[in-house]
Amino acid sequence: MGNIRDLALFAIIFGLIPFILRAPHIGVLTWSWLSYMNPHRMTWGAAYNFPFAQVVALALLVGILFSREPKYLPKHWLVGVWLFFIAWMGISTLNAYFPEAAQLQFIKIIKIQLIIFITMLIMHSAERIKMMVWVIFLSVGFFGIKGGAFTLLTGGAHRVWGPPGSFIEDNNHLAIALLMVLPLGYYLLRHELTNVWYKRAMWLALGLIALAVVGSFSRGAFLSILCVSFYLWLKTDKKLISALFIVPLLPIMFMFMPDSWHERMSSIETYKEDASAMGRLNAWAYSINAANANITGAGLESWDSETFVRWAPNPENVAAAHSIYFSVLADHGWLGLLMFFVLFLGGFIIARRTVRIAAPHERYRWAADLARMIQVSLVAYGTGGAFLSMSYFDLPWHLLAISLLLQQRLKEDGIWVEETRRIKHHLRSPQLHS
Repeated sequence: MGNIRDLALFAIIFGLIPFILRAPHIGVLTWSWLSYMNPHRMTWGAAYNFPFAQVVALALLVGILFSREPKYLPKHWLVGVWLFFIAWMGISTLNAYFPEAAQLQFIKIIKIQLIIFITMLIMHSAERIKMMVWVIFLSVGFFGIKGGAFTLLTGGAHRVWGPPGSFIEDNNHLAIALLMVLPLGYYLLRHELTNVWYKRAMWLALGLIALAVVGSFSRGAFLSILCVSFYLWLKTDKKLISALFIVPLLPIMFMFMPDSWHERMSSIETYKEDASAMGRLNAWAYSINAANANITGAGLESWDSETFVRWAPNPENVAAAHSIYFSVLADHGWLGLLMFFVLFLGGFIIARRTVRIAAPHERYRWAADLARMIQVSLVAYGTGGAFLSMSYFDLPWHLLAISLLLQQRLKEDGIWVEETRRIKHHLRSPQLHS
């Protein structure tokens, strides 16, 4: 069975190479599938450690080099901030406390950022944006569907984990990733599925994904799911129907979980007695002190007894920050954290403006709803990520890229300028008549 899986994966990936060379956007989709789903980790032979992502990335770069289709980044100041943030990460890496370890991690981050920038270079059409959303949802959602079924069958007695050797291997990381793709699934349900049975299957998938989040035993996800549920309710058109669905569902799901789950969640109230929580607070204090001592922070991979002696209140309790904010603060200093905030707050604002511009036009209602759901996903990342080390995970950066691509799509179709003028005229009208 293992050999069959290996052969099938090799056949699929290398069978796609000619198509990637002719149509680079297929390479972006393939790389994203490999990055999020990690299908090679479901094999047991030669495919398990084979560098499929590097092979696809190389074919993608060659395809882009010879492709005649237009290649350009979205015209927005946020792209400039993004590029400066990457450059600042490079500067902080050169000045890192542990330069060799920092350089290895920086190379991993740059590879991810390169593909995401290629996404913005070539995924301009509505069809390609939608395909990107499908790939992300199915790749990450697969583990939610599987994990939800596992939670249901075991009565929530065991934790749900992600694919080994990936960003989302940890149960906490998987839970936040699943929370981020749930809104994307809701968008696909509303706009991309017309067959009633497909819609029912999607509702089932979304329910299982939500159950997998609960079955992850993640305290950060527990807090985040409350925030996301409330925000999702705010962003839906049919608030009463949504409330009637969400309000009874949450307590039913919680009552279904075993005592071990409830004990885990109740530890949020007694964090002072929790060694893990106290270690996290110590790491946050370390991040602040390291950023105060160095304009570029301590650099990537600085979490070590040697640095904790210098900057941590309790030097013996060495732990990672487990927070997207404090991780960036320690890694790249206050300026790095400021740019990180600007990028994702900017992405949220762009999505909100896209909703306002696209919603009045039936043809672009899909873009408005996708932008709404991206906002929900970013809320999940911003709240759940406050307790997890996911600063450089592909998914939020991909969502930021899609937000920029949506705006660029509306600008190229002339809707952005037209609707902006109409809104400005509407705002000025009361003043003209006063």
